[in-house]
Formats: sequence, structure tokens, C-alpha cells
Amino acid sequence: MSKIQTTNSYKSIVLPCVLSLAAALSGCGDRTATSQSVSKPETQSATMAVSELEKTALGKIKQLESLMADAQAKSLDVTREETVIWFAKEFLKYANWDEQNRDAVAYMFEAYGPYRNQKDELADQIPDFQRTKVIEILDAGIEELSQVISGEITRRPVRKVDWQNTVAGDNMFVSEGKPIFLYDYFSKSVGRPLSDERVYNDHLGAIYHGGENLYPVDHDRAINSFLLNEDGSWNEELMKEVTGISDENIGFLIYWNMGLPEWIEQQEPEARKGRSLFTGYDIDNPLVRETWGKIAKKTGELTKDKKVSRMGYILSNEPHWYSEKNHWSHQFKEMNSISSYTLNKFRTWLNKKYAGEISQLNDNWGSNFADFDSVEIEIPIDRATRGTPIWYDWNRYHMDRSIDWFTYLQGELRKGNPEAHTSLKIMPNMFSENTRSHGIDVEALTELTSMIGDDAQTREKRKLNFKKDEEWQSHYGWYWEELATSYDFMESVSPNKIHFNSESHFLSASWWRELDTSVDYVNSVYWLATMQGMDANLAWFWARDPDGSPEDRLEGTMDFFDPALAGSFAGSNNQQPHIANAYTQVMYDLNSFSEEIVAMREQRRPIRLFHSETSAINKPNHMTQQFKLYEKIFFDGFPVGYATEKIIKKQDNSLWDSILVYKTEFVTKAELAALQAYLNQGGTVILDSSESLSKDEYGQKHKQGLTKGKGKLINLNGKADLDEIRQLALKESAAGLPELSLTEENGTAHKGCNWRVVKQADGSYLVNINNLGKHAAKLNLGLKAGGKVSATDLMTGRTLGDSFELKSKGVLLLKVNAI
Repeated sequence: MSKIQTTNSYKSIVLPCVLSLAAALSGCGDRTATSQSVSKPETQSATMAVSELEKTALGKIKQLESLMADAQAKSLDVTREETVIWFAKEFLKYANWDEQNRDAVAYMFEAYGPYRNQKDELADQIPDFQRTKVIEILDAGIEELSQVISGEITRRPVRKVDWQNTVAGDNMFVSEGKPIFLYDYFSKSVGRPLSDERVYNDHLGAIYHGGENLYPVDHDRAINSFLLNEDGSWNEELMKEVTGISDENIGFLIYWNMGLPEWIEQQEPEARKGRSLFTGYDIDNPLVRETWGKIAKKTGELTKDKKVSRMGYILSNEPHWYSEKNHWSHQFKEMNSISSYTLNKFRTWLNKKYAGEISQLNDNWGSNFADFDSVEIEIPIDRATRGTPIWYDWNRYHMDRSIDWFTYLQGELRKGNPEAHTSLKIMPNMFSENTRSHGIDVEALTELTSMIGDDAQTREKRKLNFKKDEEWQSHYGWYWEELATSYDFMESVSPNKIHFNSESHFLSASWWRELDTSVDYVNSVYWLATMQGMDANLAWFWARDPDGSPEDRLEGTMDFFDPALAGSFAGSNNQQPHIANAYTQVMYDLNSFSEEIVAMREQRRPIRLFHSETSAINKPNHMTQQFKLYEKIFFDGFPVGYATEKIIKKQDNSLWDSILVYKTEFVTKAELAALQAYLNQGGTVILDSSESLSKDEYGQKHKQGLTKGKGKLINLNGKADLDEIRQLALKESAAGLPELSLTEENGTAHKGCNWRVVKQADGSYLVNINNLGKHAAKLNLGLKAGGKVSATDLMTGRTLGDSFELKSKGVLLLKVNAI
């Protein structure tokens, strides 16, 4: 019997948008659907019966299986086709479940705001949509394998992940001595053991989710505040979730920070004051810190020798503490204030910052506090104060306090497990967007942990809560800004660390999804993310039980029902056979060429953009301005790099040729000194104008600017536009640039093809080209020194010569030889 029988019984169990958290994640709550129409799934002619669609699909499955037998007889690898068949059969089953449980599916669509008004229409269409997409992936599989058998194309066998024996190397995951890129889904069906091959397999991934695969209730997570009892003993029943962790497959553990036991709240009434969306307590509270310190140490001891710790301990899920007024994240009243502990720590920070001179603070703030112990501040802080000393001091301290918290937590963990790998699931928009009241210093936290951690988002269309198209849509095929800028920044900060995206929102996100998402988009996204450093990713999300039904957390059959996940289900990969298949297929391709990809992504970053959090905190549009310059040099055949005060001080300055400073008016004395030290050692700094680097963190003029020292200081005095700055930077780095040239014509003034090139030992060149542009591009490859080249497509074996066309969102991996 189906777990969901009728719409009425289903709706009697659940309440729409019962949690503010659910509203934030699913688009429910007070936010209404926009006037934008939601794309509808395509279906075949209404005159074709469903049984005919399934019959057609089953016939194509037999056809592909027959081709697979022919290929295997010729010793050709058919791993890709095995996955096509698996997804085809699974989604035919899902389509039948959805058709038989139409009202339950309608509720899933209703739970997502932008789809709410079309819930019935979409529920009616989704079974045939899935069957049609199954036919499409089978047709594509038949065509490709036929070409392989005939010899028209050649392809490398798939390198499968060894889920049991893969280990964390110095800066990559390693399987059988070679780099491997791990993949899975952020969430899997509740309660399924690793032995359930219907959920854990090569098609969906088989990473062990240590604590992430449990129910979304605070005390049901494996590592949480409830493990410790008030008397200092351990909750043995809950601790079984830690001690009973499987030791079969590589995996990760996550510290789930949402809840607090009653005994802490009784002893500390302020324990939740100043909480955030996914950190349900005050990180400055001494009892909370003591409790979590003990938990971190103990769980480190219990898991240090298990495979589940090989991907590390995620210290926090999306940490952020937005502290400005009227921010969307203020879902709970406790978010709109700070505790006395936080205020007192701020006072101590100010005392040190102002060297104990309260008069200096009063002069700066325009205040009249008698001493530091009497300093007060209104939190959330008014955005109108941005650019003033009080805004800067609060937001800089706000970042420092989260650094202190995670330093403490990581330190306690390593008392129990000295070799523990760690990461933080940092939202990359903490770096790429203008807002800086969130308390996250991306550089410092990336430097702190042993792995880079994030949950980057991309999208093929505009956000569903936007009423008009976004600017990027006029010339790009998908939104890559957040992914690219943040990854280049984090990889510049920590170039030799494993990069783990533990919740990749490339396939869908809170305010973006598209039922008919293109396969080319998926391919382009994962190639770019991996080329920019991503070593492992968990896609958002897998929510089908093996019988085809949505898993329990979505259905209301548990004590706790999560409408946020119900809303997330609608329009996701769980209803998209072409996208689920494309995700696995691109990971197969990436793993087949893992050594080549690693060689290209370790390419030198010859041009560095100077990044200052000082300017980012003080200015309302700093990151928007910075992206304009980043965008100009993103398509020149090498990865963009960043330089900061710390990077200049701690890294080998010969790793780059020049540093560009653009619209960066506010810098501390220490930042200015780092740039001067770089010049004194013979470095090159290109300065857009005398306005940049002119003010300190409080807007006061620096007494002295940069001098050339032993290096080269080029001050453009505001007379050069972005194209001229780019040309000058390329000229200064000419010796460090690729020996190949790539010219692009796509009918617009915007370049679209991001490319990388590395010279190989035999004199050939390895080249990756990814067309992020909205239009097809006519490309020509050549040698800068003169002479012709010929390119071979490594994924198909086809010869392309030196001129060819690449479709929008198309990806090529080439071997290029001079001729």
C-alpha cells in the first residue's frame, strides 16, 4: 500500500509552511510567487497514451542493451550506458508512482511558492515529462554508443570511484594513486544503509553521510548539542549514532548546530540570544562553548580512525550572522539582538583596538562613553551607518568573533583527533556579494581549516523571485559569477588544500529551478567548478525512496515533517531523469581525465587582483565593482588570482607577475605596508587611480602612499578604462602567459569562452575550453609566436584542426600540436 493514499489524508497530516526555516528554504511563508511564469515541462502529443511512452522507452532500453552487448564483445567500456539504463528504469518507475499518486505530487508543487498556482497542471504533466526525458537520454545513449562501436568516436573507459579505499591526499582525493573527484547527493533516503545498492551506488554516489542522512530534528543528528548530559555524562543512546557509524566507505561528519538541550537554556537564559539561521545558539556563551568543546573532543576521539572522517568534519552548516536591519535572515527574534557576552567581548576588542583610549573611540564614533565598559551599540545595525567608524568596528569585530569560535571548536576537535581534516560550509556569496554584516571572513576561515569548504550556487535562468531578467542573461548562458570569483579567491588563499563543496546548488536552489534544465548547462557547470578546484561535491539533493515515492521527510509519515524539503523536491533533479543522468555522466568524464584536469588547474595565476575586506566592509558596492575587472581577465587562458595582505606576506611572491588595485579606497596601514613590501622586493603594482589606497579603515587619509621601491608602480590616475587596464596587465605578464592564442567570435562584444592551457612534456598543449556565453562561438587556436596548430578532441578522438565552433555551454578537452 502506498504511504500516501489520498490528497485529503495527506494534507491532514501536514501543515503548509509550519516553520519559518522552511519558509526561508522553500519559498513559502509571506513571500508570494512573482508574476514570472514558471517554465512548464515539455510533453509529447496529448494523443499518445502514457502506456505508449513507456512502451517506447522500454523498447529503447532493449535496443541500448543490445548495443552494450556488442560493445562488450569488442572489449569497449559501457559504464556510461549502464548508468543511462539505471536512470531510465528508475525514472519510469518514478513516473508511474507520480501518476498513481497525483495529489501527493500536486502537494509537492504547492509547497514551493513559484509553482503553487500551477500545482495541478504540473502534477498532471510530470509523469509524461519524465517518460519523455527518459526517451531522450536513451536516444542520446544509443547514438553515442553506436558511434563508439563504429569507430566514429573513441572515448576513455570510466575511472570508477573506489568508495572504500579512496583517501585524502595533500591537495586532492586519491584512488589507486591517481586524483579522483568524489560525487554524491547532500541528502539520501532516510535510514538506508550503505548496503542498500538502490541508493548507494556508482550512479548516485556512495559517500557515507555521517550524521547528515538522519532526520532533520536537532536531537536526531549524529553530532549535536544533545550528546552531553547536564551532569557531564554522555547520552549513550544518542552516542550510538556516533559509535555505530559505518566503516565501509569514505565519508564525512557534520556538526549540526541548530538545537540546545533544555538544561543549557535553563542555566543560561541568553544562550539563544544572537543565534543565526543554522547556528541555534550564542557562540560567545561560555556554557555553550564548554559543551561544544567537550563534544568536539569526544567525537574526534571516537571517529578518528574511521573512513567516515577521511572527508573531514564540517564544523558548521552555512554559518552566518547577518547583523544589519531588515535582513531576510532574521527569521527568529533571537537573531535581532546580541547577548551580554557578545557585547562585553566587543568592548574588550574595542579597548585593544583603541589602545585603551576611550577618547579616541569617542572622537571616531562621535560618542561620549565614560569608558569601554559602558560602550553600547544597537544590533541589528542601521545600514545608513555603512562607511562610518561604528559600522566598520562592529563588522570587523563580528568577523573576528566567528574566527575565534571556529578556532576554538577546531582546536578542541584536534585534542581528540590530532589529524582531523576540517572544513566549513561557507556560502560563497559571503565573498562575492556586497553585504558584509554576516560575520564571515572568507579568507581567514579558508586559511583556518585544512580543507576548503563551501556550497556554491549557479543557475541557468534568473531567480524565480526576480521580476525581470538579470544583467548576465544578456550575454552569458548561465550565472557563473558567485562560483568563479569565490573559488578563485579561496584557491588563491589556500592553493594546496582539498576543496569540498558539501552542498552544491548547481542543479536547483531555494529560488531557482527549471524542470527543463539543459544537459549542456550541467556539463558546463561541473567542468568549470572542477577546473577551478572542486575535488568533491554533494549535489542538492536525492529524495526518492527505491519504490519511487518521496522519502519520509517529505511525506508527513514521521513525527516531524519538513515542508522545506517538500518544496525543494518540486522541479528538482528528483523529477529530471536527464539532469540526474547528466550529473553522473559529467563526473564520469571528469574522473576519466582527472590527471589532465589537475595539471591544468594547477596552472600559475600570473595576474592578481588586490582584495581588501576593509573596502568591502565600508563600501556598498565594492564587490560589484571588483567583478567588472575580474570579468575582463577571466577569458584570457589562465586562472584569475587574488592577492591580500596575508597572501603577500605568506606566499611566494614569484607566483605572480603583477597586482592590480582597482577602486579600493579603504585599506588598513597593514594592507598598505604589505603592498609596499611587495614593491620593495621588486614587484609590480598597477594602480587604477590615486583614490585607491588613499584612506584607512575609518576614512582618514593615509599620510603616505605607495612608492616604487625596487619594483614598478604604475599609477593610471583614473585615465584608463577596464580594457586598457586589462591590456596593460597582460603586457606586464607577457612572459608568464600561455604560448597559445584563442580568438573568439560570438556576435557580441562579450567574450564567453573560459579556457586553460598547459604545455606537456612532449611539446603538445592540453587545452580546456568552456563556452559560458549565450551564443555559439567561432574559435581559432594558434601559436602566439606564429605557426599553425591542430587540435584533437580527447573526449571523442575527433580531429578539429585549428578552427571550429563551440555551442553555448559546450565544453572541449583538447590535445593541441604545432604543425
